[in-house]
Amino acid sequence: MPTFIVLSTLTDDGAETLVKNPERIKEVNQELERDFGVRVVAQYAVLGPYDFVNIVEAEDAATVARAMLHLASRGSVKTVTLEAIPVADLIARLK
Repeated sequence: MPTFIVLSTLTDDGAETLVKNPERIKEVNQELERDFGVRVVAQYAVLGPYDFVNIVEAEDAATVARAMLHLASRGSVKTVTLEAIPVADLIARLK
């Protein structure tokens, strides 16, 4: 299954929602899998320009793009998505 790194930054509204309901993180993760076919494999709160680093799996890039657009349309988060290539796959293709 293809892997993607999603860097996310909360908007002011998103931060307010999270402070009021911290479990919202888990609710969104469940929604991503149930409604969009995007499974959150790992998730970290981080310091710096992003608030979260998420490792997700999905059938393809279009599936992740669709899910991230739906999240962004709510006005609570902005994301940057990177497709991750396993190093072993990269090495094999370089040979």
